[in-house]
Amino acid sequence: MIDKIILAGFGGQGVLFIGKILAYAGMLDGREVCWIPSYGPEMRGGTANCSVILSDKAINSTVLECADAGIVLNQPAYEKFMPFIKPGGVLVVNGSVVKADHCRADIRLVRVPAGELAAEAGNPGLANMVCLGALVNYLQTANLASIERSIDEVVGKKKPQLREANLQAVKLGMAGGKVNLLCANGLVAEAVL
Repeated sequence: MIDKIILAGFGGQGVLFIGKILAYAGMLDGREVCWIPSYGPEMRGGTANCSVILSDKAINSTVLECADAGIVLNQPAYEKFMPFIKPGGVLVVNGSVVKADHCRADIRLVRVPAGELAAEAGNPGLANMVCLGALVNYLQTANLASIERSIDEVVGKKKPQLREANLQAVKLGMAGGKVNLLCANGLVAEAVL
């Protein structure tokens, strides 16, 4: 099994952090892992993206020409990275920010009101973790248990007071990511799974 994942948004939205959580989840599960961050020189407010590859076998190339799945946290990332999702893949979008009024008919688009869900949980800064939770529903190589162990490793040791908030945001995303946007001829129609 292999998951090739692209994550993108503005610097400061936690794009690289959710990539790190996914990478740690893979490592803790004994998988082969590749995590490649990329960000503009301006950091916060500039562009940020990363690719994560999780595999049961050796990873022969770190170049990600197309992804099985992705998360985009802002409109420019949606426009830029939607073409990188392979046919049959899934793209999770932060529906609080991204206006996904068009998409490809050959991918599954999952719009999550991540900002609203995170705000309702008391921490609007965790919209990234809500989107991560929605993506976990579609991954072959990671699940809630591996993400929880990763949060313990990455967050729990340095800032234990944030562990539960991050985990709760992931769980909200897993539940809130059930609204699927079906694309036909580039038009978007909502359907509840």
